Amino acid sequence: MLFSAPATLSAVPQAEAPRDCPLCPRLVRFREECRAEHPDWWNAPVPVWGDPAAWLAVVGMAPGKHGANRTGRPFTGDYAGELLYATLLKYGLAEGTYRADPADGLQLRGAVILNAVKCLPPANKPEPVEISTCRTYFEAALAELKSVRVLIVLGQIAHTAAVRALGMRPAHAKFGHAAEVVTPDGRVLLSSYHSSRYNQNTGRLDAPMFERVFERALELRGG
Repeated sequence: MLFSAPATLSAVPQAEAPRDCPLCPRLVRFREECRAEHPDWWNAPVPVWGDPAAWLAVVGMAPGKHGANRTGRPFTGDYAGELLYATLLKYGLAEGTYRADPADGLQLRGAVILNAVKCLPPANKPEPVEISTCRTYFEAALAELKSVRVLIVLGQIAHTAAVRALGMRPAHAKFGHAAEVVTPDGRVLLSSYHSSRYNQNTGRLDAPMFERVFERALELRGG
């Protein structure tokens, strides 16, 4: 099923890319390089992970090399995941202890995490054609998430991808930290600066700023 453990490919082919997805030549080449360099890593499209009945979806840009590309679970094993999972735990959207390992037993409650691009991009930046190509999987995953009413998108690339996947024009839904827009189907899209090491180290994003976006999501759920 869509929300299977990272070691198991989804049984919903339209929502999950195959392990050797051939659609983006540049990403395929980089995947093969990573497999040769680190044969014990995940090195494959990263599946959606979380609660199949989630009301909240957190959308990232793409797997990080030493994070999800290594572990097979979104935001697991890199700096960005430390703040994300701490926040999910603080607001009751996760249970257990985050140990940066997909075997840590952590479970999401009411939340799910997915990426706009499922494969690791070189220099951590997917090209527009790759974002467009992966939209098939992204849109199918959103369609599977029938209970999701609020989406938190991390960073401008994820924001733009989500806006297009939800039937809007980027010009009509500008990115900005804590920006909010109602989608054509009535969902609410909340934007946040990405929880990357760079954004945290430069002070562009701190924990209180990040938490306020999640607090707004909880308010919207209650409303």
